[in-house]
Amino acid sequence: MQIELLYRPAFSLGMIHLDGGEQVRVEAASMVSMSQGITLSTAATGGILKSISRSVLGGQTFFQNTYTAPPGGGQLGVAPALTGDLMVLELQDEMLMVQSGSFLASAIGITTDAKWGGAKTFFASEGLIMLRASGSGPLLLSSYGAIHEMNLAAGEMVSVDTGHLVAFTQDIDFQLRKAGGMKSLLFSGEGLVVDLTGPGRVLMQTRSTDQFLSWLVPKLPRSSGGSSSGFSINSG
Repeated sequence: MQIELLYRPAFSLGMIHLDGGEQVRVEAASMVSMSQGITLSTAATGGILKSISRSVLGGQTFFQNTYTAPPGGGQLGVAPALTGDLMVLELQDEMLMVQSGSFLASAIGITTDAKWGGAKTFFASEGLIMLRASGSGPLLLSSYGAIHEMNLAAGEMVSVDTGHLVAFTQDIDFQLRKAGGMKSLLFSGEGLVVDLTGPGRVLMQTRSTDQFLSWLVPKLPRSSGGSSSGFSINSG
């Protein structure tokens, strides 16, 4: 499997080149195009309980799609819902913590799970739920905005806003905390941060979906009752 990244970093597209009979697991609704002969199967990957965990706790879809190339091979295009970047990580029998919504595709040899020991640390936060991706093979991640990478030395620490964290490697120690005191939490515009201590690799995104929604929602049209409503289209 070879993954080619196009149109980075704002409108990234991943072109996945598959050998004959090779399979790739893709998050639902992420397929852009596929060449002739590729077949699609949809299932609750890992069984019902793991799929419920991944969906309810991890923010991913309950079902995942598996694409299989014909004997002559094939090509599959994938893209995330939001504008942003893509990155391919080659896992070698290792584990990576990935923020929900950043998983886009992976080799069959990689599993994703939201039920792990450190998960409870993150579930208390707003909007930060981590998946554990483990195994071997290429893992395709997406971000909102561009991806910024940091390689932390042993003992080196960085604090990352929860809305900007994409992924980090298994050797990194982490602790969730408020950015400041209660006054800062309420009025500074900053909420929760994760203290990450190396050694290891950290991936961040340059934009935050929470910040985007905070900007967008007040601008949405409101009904006569004063509550936000969706856009309506009148024909004729």
